Amino acid sequence: MTLVVGVDIGGTKTSAGLVDSSGTLLAVRTLPTPAAQGPAAVLDTAAGLVAEVASGAGDVTAVGVGSAGVVDPRRGVIVSATGAIAGWAGTDLRGEVSRRLGLPVTVGNDVHAHALGEQWRGAAAGYADVLLVAVGTGIGASVVLGGRVLRGAHSVAGHAGHVPAAAAAGRPCPCGGHGHVEAVASGPALLAEYRARAAAAVSGLADVARLAAQGDRIAVSVLAGGAAALGSTIGGLMNVIDPEVVVVGGGVAACGELWWQALREGIAAEVLPALREVPVGPAALGGDAALLGAARMALEVAG
Repeated sequence: MTLVVGVDIGGTKTSAGLVDSSGTLLAVRTLPTPAAQGPAAVLDTAAGLVAEVASGAGDVTAVGVGSAGVVDPRRGVIVSATGAIAGWAGTDLRGEVSRRLGLPVTVGNDVHAHALGEQWRGAAAGYADVLLVAVGTGIGASVVLGGRVLRGAHSVAGHAGHVPAAAAAGRPCPCGGHGHVEAVASGPALLAEYRARAAAAVSGLADVARLAAQGDRIAVSVLAGGAAALGSTIGGLMNVIDPEVVVVGGGVAACGELWWQALREGIAAEVLPALREVPVGPAALGGDAALLGAARMALEVAG
């Protein structure tokens, strides 16, 4: 049985998982990402976690890494990134991890790894053409066609949060642009909108979701408005991609049935008739998805 390790590097935590060729996750280790200390510390942490999960397991043949940021899988380099990890842009991710471990390494964006994990062992298992949308601090997506991730000519395919949306007209987006769906449908955008419109103090989006479930009219309006805007965007993407299934994950997807109903209504208002029966549902694997997807990338290297 071939053994590989999948790694998920995020701005908050880094995880490594030992995975066999059947997609069984055998061991997982997680540590906080030393993001403020720069790339060397982050890479050392990732390599140390790989060594931990691989210890005593037999021969590990390859490592796959899913990372935050725009990742060029051909060169193995972080093309661009937010400030979540200091100095992360320009890091030779593949080369540095391989040098530390002495193993073949393949790298990709963390949302793409998430999609591959769900397509392998999760909510999209059995489907070859998949649209995965991750809704959290930002909004990302991944398109899997014929079982392979679409990365694009410049490795930026999947930035669904930066699709223009009517509901976001004029609103500033974290990318520096205006009018993108992330400006009204991401977790921070929903929380900020509720705080701007309501007198009630809330500590996080979970509070807004709780209030909406209790019938708070402003909370209901905020969640439904953001979900409908995102649904409209997803519906438009479906018309372009023609997926067999749509999987939605991320923290915002835990906002409850009201959010999901508005999302599905937004999708239904946009999709072509042939796509109205395409299943749309939640991701199934949680944090394990990116580890399994990264491991699947590693299995391609392992042969």
